[in-house]
Amino acid sequence: MSIFSNNIRFLRGKRNLSQQSVATELVISRVRYSKYENGVSEPPIELLVKISKYFHVSIDLLVSVDIRKYPMEEMLKLPDNRIVLPVAVDHLGNDTIEIIPQKASMGYLEGYSDIGYIESLQRIALPFLTNGKYRAFPADGDSMPPFRNGSYIVGKYVEGINDLKPGKTYVFITLNDGITYKRFKEIKGNAVSVSADNSFYEPYDIPFNEVVEIWQYASGIFPEDFEPGDYESYNFKEMFRELKQDIKDLDKKVSGRRKS
Repeated sequence: MSIFSNNIRFLRGKRNLSQQSVATELVISRVRYSKYENGVSEPPIELLVKISKYFHVSIDLLVSVDIRKYPMEEMLKLPDNRIVLPVAVDHLGNDTIEIIPQKASMGYLEGYSDIGYIESLQRIALPFLTNGKYRAFPADGDSMPPFRNGSYIVGKYVEGINDLKPGKTYVFITLNDGITYKRFKEIKGNAVSVSADNSFYEPYDIPFNEVVEIWQYASGIFPEDFEPGDYESYNFKEMFRELKQDIKDLDKKVSGRRKS
């Protein structure tokens, strides 16, 4: 038996349908359909599409996820047939969140759509986070104080770009930059305009087609205290940025005088 065969058997059973009734809707024989449920053979792609439409379940789910384990109505379906697994609970009944490991954060880009990868992640319970799907991402760099290397940003899953709110901070999972935590400014054409809280870094745009997932900031996990000296490094970078800008302005003035 395969995941696919178990799934279509399960879906047919939920509807209290006979093999013959499903086969009739698919315009195939009952014997042929029963072979798919028994795992004896697999349907060609054109029939797989018909089965997907008939049960209103994406092909990706049909062939890769044991949907008997998850309530279908609680799965968040994404445009490219990926899913975000429903909220899991611990033995005390508290909601749990997955934690993306610090040392393997880049692996998330390869594993975010892999059910096995997500299920293998460590989980913790944060009882004060409810009514949503949450995940913890490692902070990297110094662009968003007070988050520093070693801390985690807990985000709430955002279903679409149109749900972004100006001035709020988000974890953007992108094809080029991987996991990045930034403040949303505005929608600019076919891109999301974002900025860092550390003004040493310039704002920039993320094209829609590079955005994989978006998680709105909900909480933070800080294994270490943020020391006063850390702010001094940010102030130094800010002074350096202002110096660079002064040099650019001076260069423009000198160039203008030369032309005149």
